Amino acid sequence: MTWPVIDLHSLLVRSEAALTDLTAERPEPEPGSADLGGRPSRRRLLASAGLGVGATALSLSAAPAVAQPRSGASLGRPVRITRDRLDALAAKFHAVFNEHDILPPFSADKHGARVDVDLRRLTTFTRVPETGERVKVSGLLALPADHAGALPVVSWQHGTILSFDQVPSNLVKLADPNYEPRDNIDSIETLFNVQRLVGNGFALIAADYLGKGPYRQGRGEAYAVKDATVQCCLDVLNAGLLALDHLGLRKQALFLNGWSQGAVNTQWLRQELQRRRVAVAASATQSPFSNLVDSMRYWVAAQPGMPTDGSYPKQPIWITPCVIVLLGSYRQHYRLTDLFKTAIKPQHLALAEKYWSDYSMDETFSKSVPQPSDLLVDGFFDRFTHDTNSRFLRRLAGNSATYWDYDSPMRYYYGLVDEALPPSLVKMPLAADGHFAQGVAVTGASHRGTFLASLYGSGDVIGGASTVLDFFKTGS
Repeated sequence: MTWPVIDLHSLLVRSEAALTDLTAERPEPEPGSADLGGRPSRRRLLASAGLGVGATALSLSAAPAVAQPRSGASLGRPVRITRDRLDALAAKFHAVFNEHDILPPFSADKHGARVDVDLRRLTTFTRVPETGERVKVSGLLALPADHAGALPVVSWQHGTILSFDQVPSNLVKLADPNYEPRDNIDSIETLFNVQRLVGNGFALIAADYLGKGPYRQGRGEAYAVKDATVQCCLDVLNAGLLALDHLGLRKQALFLNGWSQGAVNTQWLRQELQRRRVAVAASATQSPFSNLVDSMRYWVAAQPGMPTDGSYPKQPIWITPCVIVLLGSYRQHYRLTDLFKTAIKPQHLALAEKYWSDYSMDETFSKSVPQPSDLLVDGFFDRFTHDTNSRFLRRLAGNSATYWDYDSPMRYYYGLVDEALPPSLVKMPLAADGHFAQGVAVTGASHRGTFLASLYGSGDVIGGASTVLDFFKTGS
């Protein structure tokens, strides 16, 4: 199957805030980093418009003759990771994510990387639509080592991280040959994507997100805040595409992939790219929180129709800090200044404020954290409780991603025993999102198991469907 080219003209030119506004302020390059140039010349943009399907979208390696606005992006020095090291790390954490042993052990023969990879930290600026702020952000660019010419590009959107630093770009710590990544400290989900996709010929660009990574500077994140998240992902994607050009590479098709929080981010990003007429060959999500109100209701209250005999896993305790982060993000970005006081029970207010400020799961937090069902005021989802709570719910509903007619394949992997997202909440996107929507039920899979199976599963576990790698390579 031949994939369409990236319409980079739309991505670069139509997003004025993402480019022109960034020229007034630029990040300080890291030692050894490269400052990326401005926009491609108009001549090359126009020339690219006539390329046929399957051809390279743009070739931007030469600087334009006339000075152009700067992108504000910079690119860190490369960190080379051998395919053997990638496979060893994937094997180690495959066992951690393979909850309930739904998959066979990792097999380098079957799932091994074919090439070494280079990791680089990206730095750029984004403008937050909800607040007007200009914010310095970071991300990861991962490339097959020593690649020349054209290659497909994956925009990867990571899932929820209950810390500030567990971000994709921190994988550059692997520059130390003795560094050992740790679960819940490093972005293991990104590591899996690098091993599986980049190790097999794809470029990967991943945003660390607002309020995360080395340039956080005390800023809160934008958890499930739609416009801020989309703009950040667009700006990091743009910086990554400029970096590819800086390195003399050419772009082929664009793909999107995201898990959990990153799944709804992927849906939002896909919808925005479609609005801008940017071609996306295919998209994949794992455990997609498409309807944010229904997802939050499930987190904090029993869903109608869910088993009550204990046959389905109960909501895990880590849902509570997720709800705190969600409320904090909406308080900050939508100016719902009293949201904590109106939504959270008084006895848990101090704990919530402290966690939002430091994300510390210390001994005090662990002893005091309530169950998700006990965090919010009584009747939060059943009746009017406060004007601020009603405004929050309307905002949350408006940011849901459920209803969209996609113009290219959109795949939803969902676990049949996912503790954070029951299968019933995936059905509506499959019914409403048009003939390109595809569902892949993962037998026996938890939240982590669903993600792992999307990259390494086979056979009956994923209902005979393909993994993300094969889906992106073949379209089926």
